[in-house]
Amino acid sequence: MKIMVLNGSPKGDKSDTLHLTRAFLDGMREASAQEAHILHVTDKNIGYCRGCFACKYNGGTCCQRDDMRAILEEMLQSDLIIFSFPLYCCGMPAPLKALLDRTIPLSSIAMRKVGDRYEHVGQADFSRMHWMMICGCGFPNSQSNFEPAVAQFRLCFPGNDAILTVPESPMFNAPEAAPVTAPRLELVRRAGRQYAEAGAIDPALLEEICSPMIPEEQYAAMVNATL
Repeated sequence: MKIMVLNGSPKGDKSDTLHLTRAFLDGMREASAQEAHILHVTDKNIGYCRGCFACKYNGGTCCQRDDMRAILEEMLQSDLIIFSFPLYCCGMPAPLKALLDRTIPLSSIAMRKVGDRYEHVGQADFSRMHWMMICGCGFPNSQSNFEPAVAQFRLCFPGNDAILTVPESPMFNAPEAAPVTAPRLELVRRAGRQYAEAGAIDPALLEEICSPMIPEEQYAAMVNATL
């Protein structure tokens, strides 16, 4: 399987969330051979979508000549695309959102009704492509934090519900937290193996991965103690 990881963290290679994504990829590799490329979005020149819709009339070519053209080409050659990012204001960081906006050349101006909503018709058949979201945040739990990002991802990529949302993620960059982060990363590796083997993650395992690693009050107190 050819995998493209879109790392949306401004920290680049030092991203807290990227620890989770790498563990997931390690698990996939334990199940079968994988070809994975991690792209650091903040290293790329990606202009904001101008809303001109030229791409929707000319076969999918954007009028802007920046790095997004090559990124789209790689996306189209990939089997699995993983959006890996930290939660920013209940959504994804601005550079990754700009990339997401610039994927509109994949669809045409024509629209159709699917269920209760309308969506643009794809410029081609992208049914073989799979999409995944791995997101971490610095809050002690997931309540009223991840929901907008999850809703956006599911609307943009319906039918692709492989979503990991992990609170307390700054601990992954703290070596002294290894006694609690190492077991969580092992769970993520197990999820990667399951996904590679079956194309899905056991709901019970997913729930355990997305739960706090230490008691919420303890984590909040630790963060506040650094102020």
